[in-house]
Amino acid sequence: MIIRGGENIYPREIEEFIHTINGIIDVQVIGIPDEKYGEIIGAFIIKEESSQLTAEDIQDYAVTKIARYKVPKHIFFVEKFPLTASGKIQKFKLKDQAVELIKIENEIQNKYLDIRNLN
Repeated sequence: MIIRGGENIYPREIEEFIHTINGIIDVQVIGIPDEKYGEIIGAFIIKEESSQLTAEDIQDYAVTKIARYKVPKHIFFVEKFPLTASGKIQKFKLKDQAVELIKIENEIQNKYLDIRNLN
């Protein structure tokens, strides 16, 4: 369960919704630590090779179909999920990857803003 700003959110419900979108092979939804809300929603998605879906496409569609607080803030496209030796998905590794990717994204945005401020 993900607890976002006091709301209990069940990842399975969001995963089942995202599975209904054409071009999606598999999805795993996780809670990502957040200072403001406690956790925010992240989705790791394996999409079909021919799919042109973007994170924005998925978020824009989701906002019209599910509650806004259930829409994943971060969407990551991957080729496979980390698995245990017995084939179970390691969600804790997905969470670690999400934290690292967001950290890198924030660093890039900050550098971009620094460059813009110099001009």
